Amino acid sequence: MIKLLFKSGKNFRLPESKDMKREEKMKIFAVQLISALFLTVTLVLIIPLSSAVIKPDAQDLDAKVEKFLNSHDWGWGDMNVPAVDGQTLHDIILKNKYTRALEIGTSTGHSTIWIAWALSKTGGKLITLEINEQRHREALENFEAAGLSAYIDARLGDAHKIVPALEGPFDFVFSDADKDWYKNYLIAMLPKLEVGGCYTTHNVSMGRRGRGGSWNAVYMEYLLSLQNMDTTVDNRGNGLAISYKKSE
Repeated sequence: MIKLLFKSGKNFRLPESKDMKREEKMKIFAVQLISALFLTVTLVLIIPLSSAVIKPDAQDLDAKVEKFLNSHDWGWGDMNVPAVDGQTLHDIILKNKYTRALEIGTSTGHSTIWIAWALSKTGGKLITLEINEQRHREALENFEAAGLSAYIDARLGDAHKIVPALEGPFDFVFSDADKDWYKNYLIAMLPKLEVGGCYTTHNVSMGRRGRGGSWNAVYMEYLLSLQNMDTTVDNRGNGLAISYKKSE
């Protein structure tokens, strides 16, 4: 900004009139210079202030999200995660400072809110996918009420088609859509997951049939066979596989 004002001195040439005395010329020059300096100082002061107004205060956002989650603590049905699993996803993102996240299966947005809340602190953003239009619309309302819409790219559509077409890289993935497609989602996303990134899967267990039947055994056998993934299962909630990518 300052560079433009002073470039080549074009804005501050003395008037060319031969009839004008030197003192008058200097007065005009002084007025122009003071005006330019005033404008520069004003811009330097006002631009940061305006940015601060636009960007929500972190403490205010935390309070708003907490209030929203507490007020909805009893109402998260419809295939949403329990709070303990949402908190775990949030903490993983914060601990590792992840910024590029994908959620497969939004439902009405409980897990999405936990993930986006963490990303609001790391400077990241989340892409979340939902195939059901009614759940998608309800989720959008929840994101707005929680104050997190700016951190969420919510997409309505078929994850079977969207996931393979996504461009990476990602450093965090939460898979919680159709269980019999879990292996396909993992295969599609692993090349796009950065080394050091985390791939989480909901409603799984180490048991042979696990929580959902035969699909669990097929998926977990494949996941645990991957030499470049370090996997544990957190059973405090509804069964959360936490897999860190160690290498390509």
